[in-house]
Formats: sequence, C-alpha cells, structure tokens
Amino acid sequence: MSHVGVPRGTVRKRRSLALLTTGVLTIPVLAGCSSGGEETARGVPQDIAPAARETVADGSTANWAVDALPATFNAFQADADSATTRITGALLPTLFPMDRTGQPKLNPDYLESAKVIEREPRQVVLYKLNQQAVWSDGREIGAPDFVAQWRALRGKDSAFWTARNSGYERIEKIERGADDLQVRVTFSKPYADWRSLFSPLYPKEVTGSPDAFNDGARTTLKTTAGPFVLKSMSKSKGTVTLARNPRWWGDKAKLDTLVFRAVAAKDRTQALADGTVDIADIDAATADRITLAHRDRGSNGQPLNHGPGSEITPSQALRSWAQAHGSDEDAAEIAQAAREKNRKAVVAYATEQKALRDFAVRKSLEPAYTQLALNGESGPLADDRVRRAVARALDRQELAQTVLGPLGLPAKPLGSHLALAGQPGYKDGSGALGEQNTKEAQALLADAGWTRGGAAEPPKDTKAGSEAEKKGGKDDEEDKDAKTGKAEKTETEKSEKSEKDGKKAEEDSTEDSAAERKKADQDSEDSAASRDEGLYIVGGDDKPGAPAPATVGSASAVHVLAPARTAAAQGTVLRRQAGVLGEDGAVAATDKQPGGAAGAYAPVGTAAPAPAAAKGQLGKDGKTLTLRFVLPSGPGSQSLRSVGDKIAVMLEKIGVGTEITKVPDESYFKDHIASGAYDLALYSWPATAYPATDGRPIYAKPEPATDGSLLVEQNYTRVGTDHIDQLFDKAAAELDEKAARELMKQADARIWAAAGSIPLFQRPQLVAVDKKLANVGAFGFAAPRYQDIGFKNRQAAGSPADRKK
Repeated sequence: MSHVGVPRGTVRKRRSLALLTTGVLTIPVLAGCSSGGEETARGVPQDIAPAARETVADGSTANWAVDALPATFNAFQADADSATTRITGALLPTLFPMDRTGQPKLNPDYLESAKVIEREPRQVVLYKLNQQAVWSDGREIGAPDFVAQWRALRGKDSAFWTARNSGYERIEKIERGADDLQVRVTFSKPYADWRSLFSPLYPKEVTGSPDAFNDGARTTLKTTAGPFVLKSMSKSKGTVTLARNPRWWGDKAKLDTLVFRAVAAKDRTQALADGTVDIADIDAATADRITLAHRDRGSNGQPLNHGPGSEITPSQALRSWAQAHGSDEDAAEIAQAAREKNRKAVVAYATEQKALRDFAVRKSLEPAYTQLALNGESGPLADDRVRRAVARALDRQELAQTVLGPLGLPAKPLGSHLALAGQPGYKDGSGALGEQNTKEAQALLADAGWTRGGAAEPPKDTKAGSEAEKKGGKDDEEDKDAKTGKAEKTETEKSEKSEKDGKKAEEDSTEDSAAERKKADQDSEDSAASRDEGLYIVGGDDKPGAPAPATVGSASAVHVLAPARTAAAQGTVLRRQAGVLGEDGAVAATDKQPGGAAGAYAPVGTAAPAPAAAKGQLGKDGKTLTLRFVLPSGPGSQSLRSVGDKIAVMLEKIGVGTEITKVPDESYFKDHIASGAYDLALYSWPATAYPATDGRPIYAKPEPATDGSLLVEQNYTRVGTDHIDQLFDKAAAELDEKAARELMKQADARIWAAAGSIPLFQRPQLVAVDKKLANVGAFGFAAPRYQDIGFKNRQAAGSPADRKK
C-alpha cells in the first residue's frame, strides 16, 4: 500500500507527483559520486524486454496487478492513488512524460511543439497541438480543454474539490493562438516548471463544472484520448478493463484489451501461478521463488531443497514413517494426517513452481528513495546537534548494501534529497552534513549536554538548544530553524565546529575507563529485553540481532509518500479520517497527544525499560536519551524493520536508545507520520522531474497558525529554514534550467545540514512479467508506452502459437 500525503486546502497547494508503485532493471554499477562531487552518477537502466513493434503480435489480453481498484479516475482529487495514475496513463494525454533519465520529454502524440516564446513582460508558453489529436468522441483537443482545467485547478473556486494546484495559480490567462490547434498560456509570474502542467489533461466535460469534476469522473471516464478507452469497471471482480481506442491516431495498441486487476501483495505469487495476472510488482520472496523455479527446470518438476518439507532431515523423515506405521494407533493416525497434509502441500508447491517458470523477474531501481525521518518538533531531536549526531552515526553504505546487495542491484547510498542518480542535476550533497563518524557523533551529543551520568543528574533550568541559543540566541535573518529559531551555521562554521567536537570527544572519552565501557557493554547484553509484539527497547536489551538480509521489492517497501505531481493525495483521506487535519487541511501539531497516540508506545504487558545506569545510555537532567522509532508491522514491511533494527544498533553505539514500536501498516502513516507521533521513522518519497515545485512542500519551513497548530504541508519532519524556502522559490521562478539546478543543489546542501531527513537508498523495483510479453516490466523513471505492450509473435517468441488470454 502506498501512503501519499497532499493535504487539500493547505497554505501552499500543490500538484501530486505520479508515483507508480512498480519496479525498476540489467545493472551497471553506479559511478562513484563523492561528497560534493559533480553530476557523475549513472542511473540504472529500465528492464522491460524491449522489442520492435513488428515483433509484437496484434491482439490478446494482458492482466496487470494493482494494489486495489482506483478510488477515483480524477487524478487531481485527494483520494487518487497509484492505480489512478497507472490507469489514466493509458487513457489521457500526458504532455511531458518522464524519460529514462528522469527528465520531462515532449510527447509527439499530443504536441508538435511547446516552448516559451516570451519572457518579458510576462512569460508566455505556446503549445502547438498534434493536428490529429482528438478525444474519443471525435472532438479536437484544444484551448477549451486547457481553459477548463486551469479554471478548475487555479484555486479560486472552492466548489472544485481539488487536492493540488501548484503552477495553475500562476497562470494569468489562456488564449487561442493563430488557429484552434495553438494554445497561448500567459503567466502572471515566471514559472520554471511549466511542463508539469496539463498532465494528465482532462476533457472540458470533466473539468468544466464542479459536479462533473467532483463526482462524474470518480467512477467513469466517458471521454478519453489515449491508446485505450475505459470499457468497464467491476467491483465484484476487482477489475478495470481497457479496450483499444478506435479513434487513436498514434501507433495502434498491440493488445485488444488491458485488464488491471486488484491483487493484494500477499496473494501475488498465487495469482501469477494460476494465470490470473501476467504483470505484477512483487517482493523479494516471490522473486526468489521464480528464480528457483528456473533453477529446478531439469529436476523432473520437483523443487530442489526448498518448499514444504525441505527442512525435514532424514532422521526426522524416518521417525515420521515409523510413527505412521507403528503399533500406537492414535499416534499413527496423527502422523499419517501430518504426512498427508505435507504431501498435498508439496504437490501444490511443485505445481506453483512449474507455473512460475513462465515468468521473468524484471528488476531495476524504482524512482523513489527511502529516508530516515527525524522529527524535530520537540524532544531531543529539536536540538540540531542531536539530529546531526544521529545522522553521523549511520553507516548508510551498510544500509544500502543490506537492501540492494542481495538483489544484485548497485548498493550506493543516495546523495541528494531532490534528484536521483542518473537525473540531470544530481549531486551528492551529503558533505554538508559529514560522513559517518562515531567520535564526532558522540562529541555532538556531549556538546548538547547528553552524558553517561546525565540520567542520574537532577533536572536543571536549561533546555536543549542549538549552539546559537547558548551564545545568546543570535538569529541569522536568512536561515532560522523551523522549530526553535536557531541560526543555521554556514558550511565553514560546521567544519570548524566538527573539529572542535572531535577534540571534545577525545577529552570526554577520558572520563570513561575501559572497565566502565566494558561494564556498560556487558550490562547492555545482559539486561532483559521488552519483546512485546508492539514494542521493544534497543539500548538496554540484547541487540536486535543480525536481522535477515532485507531484500526489499516493490511490494515490500511500501510506505511511499508522494510529494507533488502525479501521484495523488491518498494520505489526506487517511489523515482526515484519523482526525489529524484541521479544517484547512493542515496537519495540526496540537491534535496529537503528548508522547504520541494513546497506547502506541506502551502496549499492555510491555516490560518497563531497564534503568539508564544499566544501559550505558546517555542522559541529561535525569532523563535518558531514548528516541521513539516507529516501524510498520505488516508482512510486506519486513525489510523496513530489518533496516530499522540495524539503525537501532548503530545508534546504540553512540549511547542513544531507541524505543521501537511496530504499528499496523494502515495506521503507520495517518496515526504517526502525519500527526508527528514519532521521533524516528522510515518512509519514502518518489522522484520528480520538477524538484523546485514538488520538493517545496516537503522541506518548507513549518508555519504557526492562528489557532496554535502548525502548518507543516508535507514536511513531516517539522525541520526547515527560511533560506531553504527562498532557494526553492528562486528556482521555481528561474527559467534558465542550469541556474535552477544550481539553486536546487544549494537547497539540498542546506537540507542535509539541517539533518531532518537522511536519504538512505533508492528503492528496488521487482516486477514479474510473463516471458512472452514485451515492452513492459521495471520502467525506472520512464512512463510506460501502453500501445507497445504485447505478446511476442510466433517467430519472436519461439513458440508454436501466440498466447491468448
């Protein structure tokens, strides 16, 4: 399940960013990109079994698994989801889809050209439409459609229930050009990301009235303009069926029909085996089964050393046979039943494995990244030194290797919040924070007042704060921390501070003798752990142990939030249902209970944490330094929990305890991330071709509202500065692409320095695809070309007959 957060009605409304929760591809190693390096990192290519159209047969049906039926077909509504994006991509115009490098590329099916023709006194963009482009009812695509969509999304008419409008509010007017196929768009102020607008483009019949926009497009789209048309949606069958568009003017769709079928992640292995679906995002476990199925091809159909019963030793098998044929009738009956149950399981498993041989695993890196979020609203993490200490304790290379290494994907830590490797403008900005360094992390904590004996000290009349506060609270007018008004240090100051911190760490280390450190370590190993299903304490218990390798597939790391353009605002609905949104859609900090949601951090029966002295944890003013680490508990989130366990061990080494809470997937976002009821959390953001627009709400400085709540937009870490906001604003208005990218690199360095969000790795993308299908799989950055997807013809497939579904 993908959790996306784009509140409706926030101070700065924005677009939704298309997030296709699918997989990504043959894997050349990413080129090295050191801190502060240039744009040298290469992206991982897509893996879609490319084939020329002449080698793809006409006809047949392909079944594509989605998480659930779309809540709406209107991509601009708050409850649009990944299925909405996937399906509308085949039905509606996307003027500038992303290409393989993550850049927007003009779509010739709809546009002959589109460019800025005037900059002064106003920015003017002229769209020249493809002369053949028509809606499925035969009407030309033209200026009236652009005008209707602009009026619906510009934010001036509250009758339109829209979740996003970034960019549309900057449009001053839209006019017909020299003819009906030209559209002139005049902006009231410069907008660099103008290519993001009018995608998807809806017909005026949908956007022309509030009723049609709010309700009419939720369950059907009568008029479309893509290679396919919407044929039907069946809630009982869980399917959305598309048929070839007879009025499509571009390359004819190869498939007769394309069916999107709702299949839960846990059911996808079975759905693939029984032929229910031909294309499905999968997790690493399913990918392993497909790999094993191919390995066992020459074993007379029998799985080798895996599956039900594979763990039974020869002696156990002999004992089972003896019991089944022994004189004790009761024991024999039980043993015979168990043996019969196992036999059936083995037969069923073998049958599934045989069917899975028909599939290939397409893999790549998904255009999304996983981050560690540090909530800077209150508690220890409100101090920027503590956040930086946590960040510098992390071995990001180890975490990336844990997730990506077992999949054969390049295990390279991500170096940017605003671009992924392979995208123009990518630069590793992590040098603004500094590399992993345990001593410097400890020095930062000591400077913030967290010491080994601090938990036993009486409280003092002091508060955790930044170095700037200790020196008199001097404000840098350009850069103030969103939460405490702390002055943000320049990169030079940070380097000087790191040197001082290193010296201080060495001085402080003399206070702890080798015997004391040994005793603390022994106490940590010997103390009783709270192993309640929902919560355990790291730092005073046994280390979480060596977690199983985290092999995250698309269906595994599922907590992805969409920042802005094409994926929709599902998270808004979840948060509104949970009562964490104000009337204006802003996340209200005052809505959450002190210490988090009721019962979230201390389930009934949870053992009390051991005394701080027994843990060797740091403390201050009589309190231990323990952070609430919230992780999802669902079966598809095992890899995130493995990463979380590793992070907890890394933090334990610098004296930071973690109180790990495992919560149901459905409440992970709405009850914790959005409401701020956490200190540490793992979730993901998708890539974007428009970082100035899409990144702005994610890293914007939270603003206090008149009612005392905090308007955080999508900045769920609650960490931001005025300077970061200014850099985003400048980039959004900068029409020179090179200059805009430089501004984004500066913003990224500032975001790293603030240490509210620590990018870890780009997510893996695994897709199971019928081996006879071409031009579909792990797309990476690029949008699918639905008209090219199809089954290989007889000669290309090397089979006696085309596959008919």
